[in-house]
Formats: sequence, C-alpha cells, structure tokens
Amino acid sequence: MRIGVVGVQGAPYDDVLNAVRLGGALAVELGPHPHDLSGADALVLTDTVDTLSEAIVHAAQRGLPVLGIGRGFGALCAAGLLPGSLLGNDRRTFVCREQRVRVESRDTVWTCAMDEGQNLDLVLTGGGLGFGVEPDVAARLETNRQVVLRYVDVNPDGSVHDIAGITNESGTVVGLLVRPEYAVEALTGPSEDGLLFLASVLSYLRAAA
Repeated sequence: MRIGVVGVQGAPYDDVLNAVRLGGALAVELGPHPHDLSGADALVLTDTVDTLSEAIVHAAQRGLPVLGIGRGFGALCAAGLLPGSLLGNDRRTFVCREQRVRVESRDTVWTCAMDEGQNLDLVLTGGGLGFGVEPDVAARLETNRQVVLRYVDVNPDGSVHDIAGITNESGTVVGLLVRPEYAVEALTGPSEDGLLFLASVLSYLRAAA
C-alpha cells in the first residue's frame, strides 16, 4: 500500500516517512503542497503542514483516508475537513513530553486495529497547540462519537474536553495532537503504539481492495 507523506523535508517529515516504512507501507514523498498525489492510497499530513492543496482537499472529500498530525490537524480544520481549530495552549509554552491517551473510538480508518478504552503511550511535542471548538460543536462531537483520543491523567495543552484527536463523520479523516511517529521503536520512544495507526489504515485498505 502507498501512503503519501505531506510536508517539508527534515524533522518531523522524515520521522513520519520512517514510521510509515516501519509500519509496512510504501512511503511516497509528496512535499508540502502536492498537486499530484501519485496514486497514494492514504495520506499523512505532518506537523510541517500549514495549508492544504486543492488536490488533498478534493481527495479527502471523496473519502481518501487522511491523518493530520499537529499543524497538519490544524490545516484539516482550516480547510473545513474537521471542525474547530488549534489554538495556543493555556500555558503558552513549548511542550515536549511522553503522553498517555485513551482510545475513545475505533470506528475510524486510522484506529480500527485498536480497542476502545485502550491506553496508548505516544509523544506530545511542539508549540503547545490545543484543540478549541464552540461548546455546541464539542457536544456534537461527543454525541456523534467523533472524539478519537482523549488525554489521560493530565491535559497538557488546555484542549476542550481533554480531546487529543477527532474524526470527521465518516471516520476517514482524523486529526491528532499527539505524535505517533515518535512511538514506533522501543529503543527511541515510549512504546511502539504509534504503529497501530498504520496497522489500522492498512487493514482498512486491504479490506476495501
């Protein structure tokens, strides 16, 4: 399976490429604003993505699986593919820490290989961006089971309802505040839990083939 990686070369773009390869997929380097998705079966938007090309928006609207990490999550919100926005956290500090999250929904392309209630040990790093949304929209996300991940024990960035990840209504587009690409090898990260996102999307793609 071909997983397209979108972003600017360097860290964390290269880390996502490595994670995709460790997850058993072919990593396709697409750069920051691809107009040709090169036949990618799914896309990962790295933390270096601020805006989305029309090709990405149209593909996501047609059902192509898309995972946005960090600012890639924010770009999905800005494009209207996910509700809400990413805001400076309530502490206004740079965050870099191991972070435990709980799987709230496995009904997405990117979490279907996980168990609801399962804890994942991932990494949170970056400019301290938290998820913000109007109260009525937050309530709708909860009712529709669109909250994918929730912080455990501590909310490090002030995200509403302790939200660490959400999905669109169809479960094909997911945005994460935590960074799975830094939890793919036991030697260098807190766990290998980040590989579960790749296992999920590959399982979905094989079933759909």
